[in-house]
Amino acid sequence: MRLEPIPNPTLARRLGLPAAALAATVVVASLLALLAGANPFAVLGQIVTGAVGSKFALLETLNRATPLIFTGLAVAVAFKAKLWNIGAEAQLYAGAIVAVLLGTGAVPSPFVLPVTAVFAMLAGALVLLGPALLKTRLGVDEVVTTLLFNFIMLLFVSYLLEGPMKDPMGMGWPKSEALLKEARLPRIAEGLRLHWGFVLAMIAAVVVYVIERRTSFGFEMRAVGSNFGAARFAGVPVNRVLIQTALLSGGLAALAGWSEVAGLKGHLSQDLSPGFGYTGIIVAMLALLNPLAVIGTAIFVAGIFVGSDAMSRAAGVPTYIADMLLASALLFMVLAILLTKMRVVRG
Repeated sequence: MRLEPIPNPTLARRLGLPAAALAATVVVASLLALLAGANPFAVLGQIVTGAVGSKFALLETLNRATPLIFTGLAVAVAFKAKLWNIGAEAQLYAGAIVAVLLGTGAVPSPFVLPVTAVFAMLAGALVLLGPALLKTRLGVDEVVTTLLFNFIMLLFVSYLLEGPMKDPMGMGWPKSEALLKEARLPRIAEGLRLHWGFVLAMIAAVVVYVIERRTSFGFEMRAVGSNFGAARFAGVPVNRVLIQTALLSGGLAALAGWSEVAGLKGHLSQDLSPGFGYTGIIVAMLALLNPLAVIGTAIFVAGIFVGSDAMSRAAGVPTYIADMLLASALLFMVLAILLTKMRVVRG
């Protein structure tokens, strides 16, 4: 048996296989619920209700989706150029660190929000620049370097929160000082937890889509991702495109950390991210690396997490079902993407 490319996949194949992947994910979730001793239909219903069944639930889902949109975009941009950025978690924390350093009094208040956002993006871009240079100059595998940067950054954050950035009024808890009011992203409506970071994330998705589809850099990025050798033969500056892609990807991931600190938490702590960087890979893959689709998939994934928390409390079922659900969705979707472009041939 071997895989054979499909030159022009039909619309039914391109839409049907991803739909089948989602259906298979629901089947897996139902089996997991049965194994946990719960009614599958009740569990799935409670997940939906917990995610969007009330105004509070919906707003919590959108809040959780905000950093996932940013990290999903970061991964989608990098993967589009075959730059395997597994370090969005490190870039996220780099943005969060800068948000605290500049948002606690280092920048005049009228400019603090845009300045912290720009410098957060710069910090995230620099974190990914190192692995990108190692890849383009020395041929070092970026999967390894970006993954290791996640652990390095977490240890660095731990050092900062136990040392230079520790809040002296925090009663011993490892967290930073709170941001000034001027450095906080305002709420979309008074009394709601949803902040303007969600709107900025959607704007970022549109901007990334325009860059990919309407600029020469976007064309070069897609060309490098489609065929590295052919792009180089056609005169595309491959190394330069990879570096530019890394800067954009790292900056987008850093905005996730900035928005969490400035919009929701108000301070930096080591548990700021429950794995937003890694979950961004799932978001990007489910979106088929489409920047606009990232918005929908991020909300979908966030809904699973928020709904699973509510389901766990109501049905007494472990929240690990959500992790299994997302892992299954990713595996089935990767298989669907493969079978969309390739067919299995005997012989």
